[in-house]
Amino acid sequence: MQLNPYLTFNGQCEAAFKFYEKCLGGKIEAMLTHEGTPAEQHVPSEWRKKILHARLTVGDEVLMGSDAPPERYEQPQGFSVSLNNNDPAEAERIFRALSENGRVQMPLQQTFWASRFGMCVDRFGIPWMVNCEQAA
Repeated sequence: MQLNPYLTFNGQCEAAFKFYEKCLGGKIEAMLTHEGTPAEQHVPSEWRKKILHARLTVGDEVLMGSDAPPERYEQPQGFSVSLNNNDPAEAERIFRALSENGRVQMPLQQTFWASRFGMCVDRFGIPWMVNCEQAA
């Protein structure tokens, strides 16, 4: 079994996934719009180029998402996407990138459980936790 976060955006999914690809070093494997699919007839014409499904692979992990029409979109709350790695410099790079033009909730810093941990909300409103394990 694999758990995959599925993020919903208010029309910014394509920009968000291109941003995540750059920040996380992954690869976008799917970026499907409503246009040309059976879903096209169920959305307003101005929504047809919005994202029906996006898929980003980062290592063995998968992040997915789509756009939600304004009447169905809800601001994310009650969760964070959590990233874990073993390289403090990489944790710092990722945290800086994700928090740029966003909001830092807890600066990336050493804690009693990790050599680095921080929380931020990115420019698209998605909450993130970046954790770097302590050396054994």
